Amino acid sequence: MHANVGDLLIIHGHVVGHGDRKGEIVEVRGQDGAPPYLVRFDDGHEQLMFPGPDSVVEPAEPE
Repeated sequence: MHANVGDLLIIHGHVVGHGDRKGEIVEVRGQDGAPPYLVRFDDGHEQLMFPGPDSVVEPAEPE
């Protein structure tokens, strides 16, 4: 997995009734875009994450 600051991390819900979670990657702590990532979610909390197989990185739209 490779990411840049500003990309979105999408974690797919795998339990009925739990939707996807989306957060903005605000810091990449691994080498060459590798995890862990510091992610800020829509509700404002931040979490250090090592994304699993149920996660995808969506590149940020160019400005």
